[in-house]
Amino acid sequence: MGRVRFSLYSELQLHPGKTADTLYAEVLEQIVNADRLGYDVYAVIEHFFFSKFSISANPTALFAAAAQRTRDIGFRTMLHALPYHNPTVLASAINVTDILTGGRYEWGVGRGHGWIPTRAGERLDEHSRPRYEEAVDLLFTALERERFSHEGAFFQVEDSHVVPFRRAPYRVFLGGTSDRTYTLAAERGFGVVVPPLLPYGVLAEQLDLYRTTCAQEGTTPDIVWIHACHLDEDRETALHEGRRWVPGFIQGNASPLTEWPKPATDALRSAGYGFYATGIMESLAELPYEQLIEEDYVWVGTPDDIAARIQETIEVCEGLSEVGITVNAGGAPHWMAIKNQELFAAEVMPRFRAA
Repeated sequence: MGRVRFSLYSELQLHPGKTADTLYAEVLEQIVNADRLGYDVYAVIEHFFFSKFSISANPTALFAAAAQRTRDIGFRTMLHALPYHNPTVLASAINVTDILTGGRYEWGVGRGHGWIPTRAGERLDEHSRPRYEEAVDLLFTALERERFSHEGAFFQVEDSHVVPFRRAPYRVFLGGTSDRTYTLAAERGFGVVVPPLLPYGVLAEQLDLYRTTCAQEGTTPDIVWIHACHLDEDRETALHEGRRWVPGFIQGNASPLTEWPKPATDALRSAGYGFYATGIMESLAELPYEQLIEEDYVWVGTPDDIAARIQETIEVCEGLSEVGITVNAGGAPHWMAIKNQELFAAEVMPRFRAA
């Protein structure tokens, strides 16, 4: 395999004890620090309505601000929740963001989480997935053609054009929990970003499906692997420091289902969001800290421990091109996020970049 890229991924989880203003100020400082340390990309989710999960409601604004303070690091929205955007308008926003970041913008699209639609006035029904797939088609038509029209089941566009128009060679990703996400990414030659809180064994079948479909379509697998990560030169210190924020990260991910009314199971399944009806997320939030580490849901330990986990993942995950870590979730204090960035960059990244 080629050179492994390294990135930071943030959901901007807002836990009690911190304001949104403070969290955004800290994230900007963390991005500047990541640029200095040589990380390839800083990635954030796009998400709405559930602050303990995420307050990252406008990633392109965050990146436009961060670009003014940095020089080399790339930026990635992971992912634009396409059902809540007009795809032709989003195409314009993507191009503007690429201009404002000096050509450093990467992005992906997805359907968003199954708990968002009813809060955004969208229906959970059998039209959800076909509408999304048509929106993907329209988005790329708008990005690739100077003038275009579209006549579909859900969108009708007559002789339109996106401004500013920009033929940028974007690195594009899909992400999600359905098999169709992986086959669609392979068919279009897109990368995939895996959910950041699951061990490889849970995702192996879908990643195999992605690689198989890539082979059939003549496209190249591009897999970004993400895990929450806490490290220290001393293992016991790492375990002690991570004990609060690492489970808090998992609990934040599950909070829309554990702390709010859950969408109806039949509606979730009808709309293709069956994963959210399985109870997997709620069960993860109950797992003991030690089990999360032992079963590879999260990485906690010394730099040697973390490097070993990464090497194990590289060996089983053909097509892996990038490893991302989450260090500022679950209410983690700012100093701890900076420490993790520093130690990972100094002690882990060089082992793989030199390989």
